[in-house]
Amino acid sequence: QVQLVESGGGLVQAGGSLRLSCAASGSIFSTFPMGWYRTAPGKQRELVARIFSGGSTNYADSVKGRFTISRDNSKNTVYLQMSSLKFDDTGVYYCNSPVSYGGRWPWGQGTQVTVSS
Repeated sequence: QVQLVESGGGLVQAGGSLRLSCAASGSIFSTFPMGWYRTAPGKQRELVARIFSGGSTNYADSVKGRFTISRDNSKNTVYLQMSSLKFDDTGVYYCNSPVSYGGRWPWGQGTQVTVSS
């Protein structure tokens, strides 16, 4: 069973930057696409960035040009570099491997990102 541990969140002013990390247990990590999700207050969890095993990426329109997803398969880790943060980026961020019904593996505890305006 793959376990996911997110870290790197915190409190930041609007316009600032943060880098999130997600460490995954298990040797199968490199073969699956990975994504970062966000649950904003009062909203459903949404996929904001995805990276495929070959390295191609795609982003939600709301974060395009500001967020960058990357992965290091040797460390079983996926990253989310967030820049030009906005108040609306506030939420709990999770990583998982995207599938049609949500996440392929059990969800981790997430990491809280709070952007002050």
